[in-house]
Amino acid sequence: MESPDEPVLPEKTGSDATHSADKERDILEACRWRNLDALRALAESPGGFMADKIRQQAWPVLLGLPSGHGETPTTPLAQATEAGPWKELPRHRDEDQVQLDVNRAFIYYPENQNDAELARQKDELSALIIEVLRRNPYLCYFQGYHDICQVFLLVLPAPIRAPAVARLSALRIRDFMLPSLAPAVRQLRLIPDILRACDPQLCHHLSGTEPFFALAGMLTMYAHDITTLGEIARLFDVLLAREPVFSVYMFAAIVRFRRDELFETPRDEPEMLHSILCKLPRPLDLEALIAAARVLFDAHPPERLPAWRTISRASVLRTARHPEACATQSMADGRDFFEQQVAELRWLERRDKARELLWQYRRPVRTVGLAVLVAAA
Repeated sequence: MESPDEPVLPEKTGSDATHSADKERDILEACRWRNLDALRALAESPGGFMADKIRQQAWPVLLGLPSGHGETPTTPLAQATEAGPWKELPRHRDEDQVQLDVNRAFIYYPENQNDAELARQKDELSALIIEVLRRNPYLCYFQGYHDICQVFLLVLPAPIRAPAVARLSALRIRDFMLPSLAPAVRQLRLIPDILRACDPQLCHHLSGTEPFFALAGMLTMYAHDITTLGEIARLFDVLLAREPVFSVYMFAAIVRFRRDELFETPRDEPEMLHSILCKLPRPLDLEALIAAARVLFDAHPPERLPAWRTISRASVLRTARHPEACATQSMADGRDFFEQQVAELRWLERRDKARELLWQYRRPVRTVGLAVLVAAA
């Protein structure tokens, strides 16, 4: 089904129509042979996968699911952690928050829906999210997850929505579904490193501004900020085709596109700079941003960024450092990486508490130590 609000373009003739037909054939051929390198190149090319009927073939391949119209995944890749009808599974702890967010869904698209159609789609979105969470109860819901799921609901056919979202959650955005946002914040710390490498003057200008301005965009794969289905679906083409860390480079490119505007705001007004950076530029030139992010990635790969050393080895940025990983890893792999990250987070919490306790009692310890030395003398 085509996106309801995709722009109506003039009828293509001659070379334009031939190019589109050739590209569609190339995408479907790459899907048939599961050629991830070819799909990545086609996703990055202008227009990406062009239409939802093509995305219905390409996205499942990129996520490691079978492709095909109406095909129901039956491989182990698509199977969830629990068997049986999802409605019979135990309630997930975050379902109340899910419903609150679903009530606010479908603000911008699809357009021209009546109340009955909107209610039906909200019910479908709620069911999609809850199914994924009940089948994978270790995952933690975050506000904005519904923005991502909304795109999948509108683009993909019903039989493969939940398996696709489940694999996306466990293998591509797992860092955001942990009990703590600390791993997500570590991802944000890569943005100043990229800016420092490519534009030291701009990085200095923003040095008083924490990179939290990128949190909403990064958490939701930009679905919270982009208000047309055609644009967000096109961006998902490249985000699903590339490694997860590419999303960080996308935001660095967005910051650079606002360079002139940012320099108009004094460096000693970090609140104003933060306010500017929290919003995506309008109009949004997605093709230029994607091209710019590619240039930044090639010139400054993540391994050269100082903050890369702080990224957990179980983070999606490392476990899916290469794009094909997300298509070949299993849901069990995702859960194992999740548990490793949770163990790391608990260890860090204990370490920080120990440091805090040590700092709290530092003066009494010094006093006792001095008394012991005097007594010994």
